[in-house]
Amino acid sequence: MRHLFSIVCIVCTMISCVSKEKQTVSTETNLTQFVDPFIGTAFHGHTYPGATVPFGMIQLSPDNGTSGWDWCSGYHYSDTIIAGFSHLHLSGTGIGDLADISVMPTNKEIAAKHFEAGKSYQDFYRSGFSHDNEKAKPGYYQVLLNDDQINVELSTTKRVGFHRYTYSNAKNKSLILDLGFQINWDKPDDTYIKVVSNDMIIGHRYSKGWANYQKVHFAIKFSQPFTKMETFLAEGNDKEARGKEVKGVFKFDDKASNELLVKVAVSSASTDGAIKNLESDKNDWNFDQVVAKADEIWNNELKKIEIKGNNKDNKVVFYTALYHSFLAPYIFSDVDGGYKGYENTTKYTNGYTKYTVLSLWDTFRALKPLFTITQPDLTNDIIKSMLDQYQETGLLPVWELQGNETNCMIGYNAIPVIADAMLKGIGDFDKELAFEAMKASSMSNLAGLDHYRKFGYIPSDLENESTSKTLEYAYDDWCIAQIAKHLGKDDDYKTYLKRSKSYAQLFDKNIRFMRGKLSNGKWAEPFDPSFSQHRKDYFTEGNSWQWTWFVPHDVDGLKELMGGKEHFISKLDSLFKVSSELKGENVSADITGLIGQYAHGNEPSHHTVYLYNQVGQPWKTQEKVHEILTTLYTKEKDGLCGNEDCGQMSAWYVFSSMGIYPANPANGEYQFGSPLFEEAKLNLPSGKVFTIKATNLTDGNIYIQSATLNGKKLNRTYITHKELTSGGELIFEMGNSPKK
Repeated sequence: MRHLFSIVCIVCTMISCVSKEKQTVSTETNLTQFVDPFIGTAFHGHTYPGATVPFGMIQLSPDNGTSGWDWCSGYHYSDTIIAGFSHLHLSGTGIGDLADISVMPTNKEIAAKHFEAGKSYQDFYRSGFSHDNEKAKPGYYQVLLNDDQINVELSTTKRVGFHRYTYSNAKNKSLILDLGFQINWDKPDDTYIKVVSNDMIIGHRYSKGWANYQKVHFAIKFSQPFTKMETFLAEGNDKEARGKEVKGVFKFDDKASNELLVKVAVSSASTDGAIKNLESDKNDWNFDQVVAKADEIWNNELKKIEIKGNNKDNKVVFYTALYHSFLAPYIFSDVDGGYKGYENTTKYTNGYTKYTVLSLWDTFRALKPLFTITQPDLTNDIIKSMLDQYQETGLLPVWELQGNETNCMIGYNAIPVIADAMLKGIGDFDKELAFEAMKASSMSNLAGLDHYRKFGYIPSDLENESTSKTLEYAYDDWCIAQIAKHLGKDDDYKTYLKRSKSYAQLFDKNIRFMRGKLSNGKWAEPFDPSFSQHRKDYFTEGNSWQWTWFVPHDVDGLKELMGGKEHFISKLDSLFKVSSELKGENVSADITGLIGQYAHGNEPSHHTVYLYNQVGQPWKTQEKVHEILTTLYTKEKDGLCGNEDCGQMSAWYVFSSMGIYPANPANGEYQFGSPLFEEAKLNLPSGKVFTIKATNLTDGNIYIQSATLNGKKLNRTYITHKELTSGGELIFEMGNSPKK
């Protein structure tokens, strides 16, 4: 072993001695070197460190085997145990599910006695590990399992997970497939293993959890034939086994190579679909080739935005944020187009890729607008995926997960995503069908919508989270109004524009706060703007301080309700200056990243710092944006101040660090903030390039003195999507004092 390490050191030394010219080329082209997948795995980031490719079907990552809020992704940096490596994971969510098809290499003898009632069978094959012997980069993960001294390496293609296990001891070389492995909300109820040959197995795992009914079929191929399969907690034999929590142990020849490679593919549709996905991998057993290809894919994706600046830490934060932005949603359809429909029947796509994990409440704010710049084709497929759900269920998705509607969170936020794309001219999806789907979602009786239409707001005595729901419905209705106008539907335009003013019903002019109102028209009491009771009061994951500002479509209207510009500014100033104390016995854990009562760790606040632009004090936006960029995002493991939420937290950073942000996610405008980099070059899918430059930029020069677009001076605080995608150059001249 010592000789092996010596060889590795020699090779590394040789690599480090390449010419200066080659080093320069490597630095310019290798953007994955700036990505650290461990950022967000501590505190409440809820990210996973494992291997995947952009928007890939497989997210192959370690699981600690711990259930709990901070283990929603299966992994938390504080843990020291690994229970297995599973193939589906959520990135940054606040609810835990998935972790399906878990495998674990071991040298331990696993026997029936380990599965007796009352015993924790996982204790027999879990292993300790050290972060000193753990690595991750885009498309690759490695860890040494201390108990058996097995080195684990993971990588993926678009639809296949690839494992390489190096056993220090070949005696009793085994691999455990634990279909009963579960964390948090997930619970299997039907699992199955079948031997196809001595180097391939198939089967399925059906479960219930956050996803009401999840179906995962799998196909697994081994580089070595196994000599024996044993199953536990199952009915069957050495060829086939079924049960609620089947565990299969595969033993391999002690005299064969110490290196075992495993390929795993999954399908929501069928075992045949999983086999076809497995066969789509043309890399034979060349693990290093798969790692290199994944790195190439990630580099190409990250090159969509190239930044220049002298601060390497900021580059690490930026490219890790861009990496996290390009993880979700996930491919859901097989190579033949098959996927699980919402009534558990197999459906097939028609010329597009079906996507899952549509975290719309989180991501409509910045992530989905980012896709309209960097991945318009993906935007088109996402909308087609949502319209398929509408045609199957009669409603657009709220929070779709693995072919299930979870109805988690509030609003009908598929609508701003569709509206944004349609108004930007993106996609070949059916526009009339999309508008029909928008109206259908807005006219249902779910989640207080019947009360919303009847009263013009949602009464707090009739519906939980009434104020937040009213505010989001009002914004979504504004989006419908814009599409109605775009399509020439004047009556619908007037109807939904009127509905978009519903937020005003819940604004108390006497105290200048949004608050709950009863069905009799009286204000709900008691009231404290700092009070929070997690998901059991008038607000969703927040309080009145944070939600009062959620009127991104009508800032002028909110300003007038406040009593005019000066009162609006005074109130907004107070948001960042008041005490950060939160009142209540069950305060929402999502309220994090506090500056005063501004909570950057959760999505409802993300547009708020940009409101100063719209009331004539852009320098305050610049101050607050810079503060958030430099204090609430870091390159440490706890470098996210709240749940990553499938890319939204990172998309805010990507936009804001370039100096722009979609404060209203569907009006096609990007408000100016305070750029963190000297240059950000957006390499657009059309082949055009849009460059954002910040001249005279230093740590102290955070204020925009002037802005020019293609040489012409701008007297506004935003650019449009059309201006950006036409290509060109936006130049900010920076200074150390506000330009008023």
